[in-house]
Amino acid sequence: MARPNYQFEKRNREMAQKKKKEEKRLRKLAGKNAKSTTDVTPPAAG
Repeated sequence: MARPNYQFEKRNREMAQKKKKEEKRLRKLAGKNAKSTTDVTPPAAG
């Protein structure tokens, strides 16, 4: 019977956690950018 590879499982958990954290950071950044672009609109030329 094969033995469990705990290092592999831990690495997978850490990678998933890192990916989730990065996605959350990007969502926050996108939300902040969307908010700032709607607040600061350049005057229309014409």
